[in-house]
Amino acid sequence: MKAQLLDQMELEREKGITIKLQPVTMQWKGVELNLIDTPGHVDFTYEVSRSLAAVEGAILLVDATQGIQAQTLSNLFLAMDQNLKIIPVVNKIDLPAADVLATKKAIVTLLGCSEDEILAISSKTGQGVSELLDHILQVVPSPTIPTGPTKGLIFDSLYNEFKGIVIYLRIISGSLKRGDAIRFLNDNAKAEVLEVGRFKPQMYPTAELQAGQIGYVITNIKAIDHAKVGDTITSELTGKVEPLPGYKEVKPMVYAGIFPEDGADYNQLRESILKLKLNDSSLQFEPENSSVLGFGFRCGFLGLLHLEIFQERLLREFDLKIIITAPSVAYQVLLKSGEVLTITSASSLPDPSSIETISEPIANLHLLTPQTYMGNLMNYVSNMFGRLITTTFLDEQRVLIQYQIPLSSILTDFYDKIKNISSGYSSYNYEVTGYEPCDVVKLDILVAEELVPALTSLVYREQAQEIGKKIVFQLKDVIPKKQFVIKIQAAIGGKIVASERISALRKDVTAKLYGGDITRKRKLLDKQKKGKKRMMATGSVEIPTSAYLTILKR
Repeated sequence: MKAQLLDQMELEREKGITIKLQPVTMQWKGVELNLIDTPGHVDFTYEVSRSLAAVEGAILLVDATQGIQAQTLSNLFLAMDQNLKIIPVVNKIDLPAADVLATKKAIVTLLGCSEDEILAISSKTGQGVSELLDHILQVVPSPTIPTGPTKGLIFDSLYNEFKGIVIYLRIISGSLKRGDAIRFLNDNAKAEVLEVGRFKPQMYPTAELQAGQIGYVITNIKAIDHAKVGDTITSELTGKVEPLPGYKEVKPMVYAGIFPEDGADYNQLRESILKLKLNDSSLQFEPENSSVLGFGFRCGFLGLLHLEIFQERLLREFDLKIIITAPSVAYQVLLKSGEVLTITSASSLPDPSSIETISEPIANLHLLTPQTYMGNLMNYVSNMFGRLITTTFLDEQRVLIQYQIPLSSILTDFYDKIKNISSGYSSYNYEVTGYEPCDVVKLDILVAEELVPALTSLVYREQAQEIGKKIVFQLKDVIPKKQFVIKIQAAIGGKIVASERISALRKDVTAKLYGGDITRKRKLLDKQKKGKKRMMATGSVEIPTSAYLTILKR
């Protein structure tokens, strides 16, 4: 036994958050319970939705020291959409700062239930846990077992170094055992079952998986693409079978270029991403080539935490060091021809003369905060182009503020700013709802009058000059001097909006002179001046990779 037993990854225990859903089977008073521990962060909402589709009830855990959080509301609505039996529970009642009565009142306001229906527990000391398990047996319905052929819904999968591809599934009807011939309905691939088992919470082999149970299946398939989340597994002996509904396809909204620090690691990076993709179905990627960083991939993520976790897992699980370009959102570009393009990087933006409109993703932002910080938070969100929709007072102390805000506004340090303004007491959740036209332009960076594609970005027109000034000023600090003056410029189309110069290294050409007429010195200085002018017209500047990394990090 160890602390945070269900958080299997070292990264989860370090950060104190749940990243991956974790199924577990337990016996309680002679009854088998299939439980799934889910993440809470907004970036991993897809993990929660998949878990909820595989169960009949949901425990709504509310921290007694923090009360209802924005993520709590989001996951509650997901459970309601699935028509699950919801059990409200107040957790961490053993802590000195716990305010159980206030937390229960907030839950009553939210759910419309009575205080008697809300259980209070301490996961740390075990207080109230037995009562909660008894309550689950009483109120959560048993799985409905339809008749018919064997069907299993894949809700997760992973790559195990020793066992190969491990498929997590719930058996909807029928059963699976070792030696069975099965078929994946998505691409009609066939396989043989080598092992079936349950989670206790580690993988525990069993003789059979029956309808209503959650477990794992190991087969002889080698291709990672076959084990797709949401696919249906059935017996090969079965005739035509209708696939299970599966899951709504998730669309990444944050994109970044991923490149290996060492170009020789490209193939290893590709294999590693494929293995992570196996149990992270929200991850999308495609090959990308940069003139500066070499071969890599353009990857799509659900948010910045998703990107950060992805980077950490590549380093820890595969010992891969990578370079990540600045994250951006996906824009929709309507051409005058009527064609609609999805653009994830500024370098792929078409000629402005062919563009009718550019639209950016808009998110519904739910900001939950104590009233004390309400004014400062509203000022900040408004400055980030947020539009106020509604304000709802949940109780005497807490208020829920809803905004519509461009997704790009919450990409960088939005989380840190919200926490700083509210002294850590506010939380937020967002959901992308659609696209709206926006006035963005492509900001090009030129060094020695040569375009630098890796630093091209899409920015709001009204912010273009300010951002351009920052970038050229930062480049001035990191580009080494040459024998000639280097011009650094930020441009929109053919218009220069910001400029800096790096002065030339100057050699003392008069050092060898010992006296003589002043005209001798002037002659040498004029000759040097003409040489520098020629170099400025014909010389090139190679920007070191370290300079790119410095700019991207800033």
